[in-house]
Amino acid sequence: MHFTATPRGARLARRLVSHRLHEWGYPYGTSTNEAVTLIAAELTANAVTHGRVPGRDFHVRLSLRPGTVRVEVSDTRTERLPRLPPAASDADSESGRGLLLVDALAGRWGVAPRPAAPGKTVWAEVDRTGEAPCAREAPRAVSRAGR
Repeated sequence: MHFTATPRGARLARRLVSHRLHEWGYPYGTSTNEAVTLIAAELTANAVTHGRVPGRDFHVRLSLRPGTVRVEVSDTRTERLPRLPPAASDADSESGRGLLLVDALAGRWGVAPRPAAPGKTVWAEVDRTGEAPCAREAPRAVSRAGR
């Protein structure tokens, strides 16, 4: 799915991730839905804040894999790669903690070059081994290009 690189686009992406997980059997309020939604919120906010190129959208891909839920956020910036802040960062700072949150909630996360386009994809995987879906799962991946 693609979204405008604006705060509204990031908010819509977060809501759509939570809604899709609910449809896939991970209802609102479950640990899987909350963790993946929070990670998506942080990654999309970073795409809007640090990965924005005027006139370019960011993309979100959400997929179920055996034992994990994976969220990927792609933007068109190649020179600004996400890094964890130092452990002793300023406790009074109003920013810079998003990736620490992603690191704490995700089983794995990383950055990869964006295939077939300029930019990067930041991805995170949340293990869902302790929580079975409440309903039938959807297809393994949902991706919609263009609109």
